[in-house]
Amino acid sequence: MKKKFRILKILITVIIFGFLLSFSLKRFHHKPMEKVTVNLLKTTRPVYFIDEKEVKQMVEKSNPGKKVGDIDIPELEKELRALPAVDSANVYLNLNGNLTIDIRQKVPAFRLSRGDEDFYVDTKGTEFPVSKNYSFPCMLVTGKVDPSEYPKLAELVYKIEKDEFSRKYFIGISKEKGGYNLLTSTGNYKVEIGDLDKIHLKVEGFKTFVEKYLVYQQPEKYSKISVKYDNQIVTTLNPNFKENDSLINLGRKELAKTPTVADAAKARTN
Repeated sequence: MKKKFRILKILITVIIFGFLLSFSLKRFHHKPMEKVTVNLLKTTRPVYFIDEKEVKQMVEKSNPGKKVGDIDIPELEKELRALPAVDSANVYLNLNGNLTIDIRQKVPAFRLSRGDEDFYVDTKGTEFPVSKNYSFPCMLVTGKVDPSEYPKLAELVYKIEKDEFSRKYFIGISKEKGGYNLLTSTGNYKVEIGDLDKIHLKVEGFKTFVEKYLVYQQPEKYSKISVKYDNQIVTTLNPNFKENDSLINLGRKELAKTPTVADAAKARTN
């Protein structure tokens, strides 16, 4: 008898609890959304592609009645994550009817101009469009870059930004005929590095050339400095630099003295 009474007591308690829970949930469902908080989480570098006003407008659009029970959190998260510059988004609601949104934005590693295309690439190798309202200051890369090269290219940009010497000299990267060039802030020359392998050695080679030789020359003297070959640096004189005229003419005279194929064949017949 006591056992049956105990079971009945538990059953009544569960029913009452369920009723109270249902009543509370119903009240909570119709409760007005008191506050919407947007947290733009800190990133490695400050970015401003998304602003608080834009996010709150999305919340208002998805829940015009401003009632707690009308907000579809999974759908709102999906819409936020679909924004091009959003890396991650989490939405949660507390018992007071306050909605909190945490958003982490993508941080561009570089900006790529490829033909008619112009977009950012983040450190994960993800492409996303430039913004009409905000321009992120980063390295500009031009040329037909394959997406498979994004990680190494991002690594190169990171090394340039972290090194005081490289940051001073290099202001852009271009890809021409399958190879890469670093564009410089001084003179009219470019630094040819070829592929993206052994980047550290190539940059160190250029640094040594600058410190031991180029500092004593006028930067306009060269049109190209190549460090793509192992253990050697090849320079190309700038034909538009007046002081190079004598050197270029001398080179042409020396080249003219070089026997041609026809001369060599004639010499063998004699």
